[in-house]
Amino acid sequence: MTLRGILFDNDGTLVDTHDLILSSMRHTTRVVLGHQLPDEQLMAKVGIPLADQMMDFASSIEQRDELLRVYREHNHAHHDAAITAFPAVLDGVRQLADAGFKMGVVTSKKAPLATRGLQITGIWPYMDCLVGPDDCQKAKPEPDPILLGADMLGLEPAECMYVGDSPFDIHAGNAAGCTTVAALWGMFAADELEAEKPGYSFESFEDFADWALQL
Repeated sequence: MTLRGILFDNDGTLVDTHDLILSSMRHTTRVVLGHQLPDEQLMAKVGIPLADQMMDFASSIEQRDELLRVYREHNHAHHDAAITAFPAVLDGVRQLADAGFKMGVVTSKKAPLATRGLQITGIWPYMDCLVGPDDCQKAKPEPDPILLGADMLGLEPAECMYVGDSPFDIHAGNAAGCTTVAALWGMFAADELEAEKPGYSFESFEDFADWALQL
């Protein structure tokens, strides 16, 4: 099928929130657990819902909930000043929209905060839908949120690309039947992404957009 739609992961793909997430993780574990964990451990599962990430650090549901509370308090307080779009994203999505692509976001971040970040960076007007963790019973790496995103665009999964920077994104996109694109400019190492066998890989958003515009 002709590729007519593009679904994007949010953090690490459209917006650069690496430092914000890491600082929030460091703060949260230090405050709630009383000690700091290695950065690699804190960032290992970025891309799945935050509650699932926090279960790796918590000894009980109650402690998980406290981790979530402290994380969100810190993250929200610093969000607006810290969030930026990756280079070439704004020009790229504008060109892709002009070329007729339908576009949307499928993210594990709560929809209101994801939408705010996209508004701040100027990306939001070019998106036709947004799927957050509250919109679907199952989350990435399951394909369900991406299938919902394709449906919201009015397209078959095979007509869509899914672009993401985490192994969970590529796994979910492949399972959904989309053409998967590994965003090597994001938070995860290239070998971790390539292990999930993406259809394509690009070093920058500009390279991705240039390729997509030639389809």
